[in-house]
Amino acid sequence: MKKFQKILIASRGEIAVRIIRTCKDMSIRTVAVFSQADADALHVRLADETYEIGPPEAAESYLNFEKIVAVAKQSGADAIHPGYGFLSENPEFVELCERENIVFIGPSSQCMFKAKPKNRARQLMKMINIPVTPGCDDAIASGAEEGRARAIAAEIGYPVIVKPSGGGGGIGIMIARNEDELSKAIAGAETRGRKAFGTSSFYIEKYLHGMKHVEFQVLADQYGNVVHLGERDCSVQRRFQKLVEEAPCPIVSPFWRMKMGAAAIDVALALDYVGALTVEFFYFPEERKFYFNEINSRLQVEHCVTEMVTGIDIVREQIRIAEGEELSFNQDDIRIRVHAVECRINAEDALRNFIPSPGMIRKLILPHGLGIRIDEGIYEGYNFPFYYDSLMMKIMSVGKTRADAIARMQRALGEIELQGPKTTLPFHHVILKEEDFVSGNYTTDLADRPDIKNKLKP
Repeated sequence: MKKFQKILIASRGEIAVRIIRTCKDMSIRTVAVFSQADADALHVRLADETYEIGPPEAAESYLNFEKIVAVAKQSGADAIHPGYGFLSENPEFVELCERENIVFIGPSSQCMFKAKPKNRARQLMKMINIPVTPGCDDAIASGAEEGRARAIAAEIGYPVIVKPSGGGGGIGIMIARNEDELSKAIAGAETRGRKAFGTSSFYIEKYLHGMKHVEFQVLADQYGNVVHLGERDCSVQRRFQKLVEEAPCPIVSPFWRMKMGAAAIDVALALDYVGALTVEFFYFPEERKFYFNEINSRLQVEHCVTEMVTGIDIVREQIRIAEGEELSFNQDDIRIRVHAVECRINAEDALRNFIPSPGMIRKLILPHGLGIRIDEGIYEGYNFPFYYDSLMMKIMSVGKTRADAIARMQRALGEIELQGPKTTLPFHHVILKEEDFVSGNYTTDLADRPDIKNKLKP
């Protein structure tokens, strides 16, 4: 077993900062890569070594396989941690790392190819008898196959969603409510998929609504030990982008938690998975059923709420697994007795239809106190760029009860002072007081309800 002495982080923003912090806790040196737009970024300030890898456009910097691997070799890094986004779910990049004898902190390329594009995961679910949403089982290469796309959409019935096959996190998902909207949805998904993940292929599924978006965090080592760390409720979404997450889901019964948790472990076993895995489900409490949504073969943005309710540092476990260590716990050790909530603070003007709002952060005062955690990628005086994801920081709260966690989050949000870019803070103030959210009975429709939108008008 080789202990890592140095890790290159092939990501940026708050997740790069978060990984650097765990590496420092483990006495592992860190290498940051950055584009010209990120020369003053916080992750660049905190890393032990830094290397510029190109212009602001992600295709020429953060998505450039060869440049990142070249820096890893030049710096003498033992491993690459991909964070999330960019190359985190790109099996071709993992293959390159394997050829160059650089450890990729995540699943093998062979394993990732089983689940990528994401439509392959649907085929796997059918093989192991996990229900999937109606949709196509093969990726559609490009808009040139629009005739096939139209046939699939007509078969499963409108409305449908068009999903880029190369990534996750809701990025690039488009809705088509009728045949006339399908061409625009395909073009949008292709463009976003190419820009964010380097591929324009996509697939089509039935657009479901009015359900809970529930995901299970799984960790697996190379010795066959597979454990899930419970579920997260990610149902507060706007245009498929998660804005609030919590753990555990407030309305999942012990029976359905057991059923979905067992399904998530079955997925990991079927993939011969090693590393951190998230299995996402759509849960319909009234109908008492769930559907498989997708697999994320990487660290999730919202992994922090799971860390707060389990006391497990998921990034540390990722690193230990990649070093060849066994998991430091088993399923019986997972006891969740507290509740955690996370709010994503984005550089988007919530009062003006969430338009992007990059710019100079003139003043920043962050909340503190018992039960509060902040994972940030910003600082006072930082010029937040417009080239990348709008996530500035995540604020997490934990309490003995869900009510305690919500109250602490409301207190924390009230303490923030952020002058410069407009943010999603007004949205969070509204949502955390909404009756359906407080009760826990909200669904993925909550953020798009007309009454919520009316409360966010300037």
